[in-house]
Order: sequence, then structure tokens, then C-alpha cells
Amino acid sequence: MITGKLHQNFCTCKDKLVQWYCEKKKILNYPIYSSYDIRDAGFKISNVDANIYPAGFNNICHVDRESASGLMDQYIHDHYGSEIKKIQLLTEEHTNNPYYWDNVGAIKEILETGGRQVLISIPQKLDQPLQIQSASGKTFTVYSGYQNSSAIHEFKPDLCISNNDFSNSHEEWASQFTIPVNPPRELGWYQRKKSTYFKHYNQLVEEFSQLVGIDPFILNVRTELFSDFELSDEEAQDKLAQAVDQMIANLQTEYSKRGIDQKPFVFVKNNAGTYGLAVVRVGSGAEIKEWNYKSRKKMKAAKGGREVSEVIIQEGIPSRVQSDGASAEPVIYMIGCDLAGGFLRTHTEKSSTDSLNSPGAVYKRLCVSDLNVSIEKAPLENVYGWSARLGLLAIGLEAQEMNVRYRDFRRTDCLVKG
Repeated sequence: MITGKLHQNFCTCKDKLVQWYCEKKKILNYPIYSSYDIRDAGFKISNVDANIYPAGFNNICHVDRESASGLMDQYIHDHYGSEIKKIQLLTEEHTNNPYYWDNVGAIKEILETGGRQVLISIPQKLDQPLQIQSASGKTFTVYSGYQNSSAIHEFKPDLCISNNDFSNSHEEWASQFTIPVNPPRELGWYQRKKSTYFKHYNQLVEEFSQLVGIDPFILNVRTELFSDFELSDEEAQDKLAQAVDQMIANLQTEYSKRGIDQKPFVFVKNNAGTYGLAVVRVGSGAEIKEWNYKSRKKMKAAKGGREVSEVIIQEGIPSRVQSDGASAEPVIYMIGCDLAGGFLRTHTEKSSTDSLNSPGAVYKRLCVSDLNVSIEKAPLENVYGWSARLGLLAIGLEAQEMNVRYRDFRRTDCLVKG
């Protein structure tokens, strides 16, 4: 297993890595929070998904949630100033998902512990505020997020923090909104692409690996864009099958060179997807031609009913992590550029090669302190943490390429804690 070796390499090169990381951060803007799904196969470790609007703050442990308040307070103070006292929290419109609202409650609590007032809103016009109950029984009053609504007009927010991932662009709401929004709406899934994120992530892995003196294969995740996705078109289906077979053949070559006894597989994923929708595991191109109704329906599923028009083909990384005998994967949360906690996503009905972000998943609290010691007596916080930090840099480069503006955002030096 490479965890111990990576930890030792990272420790040996810590000063050089921190300097490199901070130099990169100086020229980038980065969101107030983000999360990263990490897959640890033993022979490689990589993040396989990055979320700029994470919706699982209720799943991080209480110790980390307490420290998250200080991190959030520091981020707001550093990047927007001490005058920011009133926060408009813009949420998803999942009025029928009580578990999501426990996440909203956790974010609200983190902000209020830092001494700020919080008003919860959605990007809709409402005749009356909504009363929504979470899975734990808490009740939230949710207001119209339009700036000319009576609630927003009276509250006068200084900053809008978005937990809405903007799968829908909400152009009308955006056209009348004038205060800063973080993360910016323009990083929403209505225009964000996974292929752009992973392009930057893998390029950063190349640089990072040179500094550390390791094989980039250990940290990267091979990802290719397939633009002509159309399930009903036989020619497009054949091309996708060929692309899958080519990637699997290339992966087999890489595995054989390194003596890895693992049969390669890939995931076909919606290039603008979220919530684990439109993600299918594939072991060969032939499987695509044999997709049944259930698989086809899954690949058509996208949040908000949007059509899946392009996909990525991504190297499948099996997970050696387990929890109570079930396959698991760590999800690492960051606030700004600091590790803020996370949880284990587990699934009793899925194998180590399946996507675990699917119905039936169970979320187990995982404190940063729980990552202190692994089987190899190496702090996983250090190993998984650097994968998450590379992801944060990739999000910064992604926003830069997309010309996304962080209104009123002040850049500051970013220190690596721990």
C-alpha cells in the first residue's frame, strides 16, 4: 500500500509543497466551501468528484463543526472584511427532502456561532414564507431570495452564501441581485463541466508529483470528454463503446507496467451532473451496447430534468476503505483552503468498484482526528488532505478559465494548517 510512502514523501517535502501551494493560491479565487470524494485503492489515491456547493454539513462530526465556525469566520473576515454581519443563505428548493434541511441547519449554526445573523432563502418569488421541517425535527422559515422581496429588503444582507448548486441558472433571480454571492452562481452546474475540473486537477498532479518525486499515476484519475452522447443514436453509441474500450486498454497497459493486479473499469458520467445522477460503471464497450432499460434511464437522469448531452469517461478507482464490513469512501470538506472535516459514505449493497453515491448510501461521521492513524500508521489526513487541496486549486483554475468573477473578494495569503 502506498499510503505510508506518500505520507513520508509529503512530510519530507512539506516546506516545498506549502510554498508551491501558497504561490498557486495567490493568483486564484476560491469558494467559501467545497467537498471532495476520495477513492483509495491502495495503489492510487485520487479525488473523483468535487462539489462547490456541498450539502452534507450535518454529517461532519461535532468537533469539526465547532472548528468550522472559526474557519468560516476567518474566511469571511479575510476576504470580505469585518463589516459582514448579515448573511443571506440561498438554498436548494428541496422542500420535500428533510435530510437536506439538516445540512442547511448545520450551515446556519456554523455561521451564527461566528456571531452573524442568517436569513434562509430560495431563488423563487413567494407570496408567503415557507415553513420546512428537517429530518431531525427542526423547523426553518424560508423566504423569497429576491432582493426586492420584503424580507430581504428589511434584512439588508451583506453577503449571500449559496448552497444552491444552480443546475438551473435562475437568470431572472440573478438579473436583479446586486450583493456578492459566494460560491458564485457562475460556478453552478448550468455551465460548469467536470471535464474542465479534472483537466486542471490532473495537470496539478503532474506538477505536485515532480515536487514530491512520485509517479503521477498514484494521484491522478484518467478522464476523457465524450461530446457526442446520444443513447438513441447507434453510431454515437458505437463511438462511446470504442472510447471505453480504448481507455480500458490504456489503463491495462499502465497497470501491467506497475505490476497492479486489478482489472480496469471505468465510469461513464454526466459532464455536468450532481447527486450521483447519470453515473454508470462499465467494464467494456460491449456493456454499453447491452445497456438495459434501467441503465439507459439512469444515464438520462439529471437534476432538474436537464438532458445529458455530453459525458466523461473516467478511470474507475476501487475503494479499499471499509466501514463495518461495507464498502466506503471518505468525503473531505474544506472551508476556504483549510480542511474542515468530512464523513464516510458507505453502502452495504455496493462493491468496492461501484459508485457509492447512490440511493441507500449511509453517511458516518468522520472527524479529521479520526484520520490521524491508518493501517500503515500514517496520518491519512495528510494524504487525503493533499488530494483535497489539489482539488481546491483545480476549482480556482476552473473559475479562472471560465472567467468567473468573485464580486468584492479580496485575495489574501493562504496558510496550510496542520
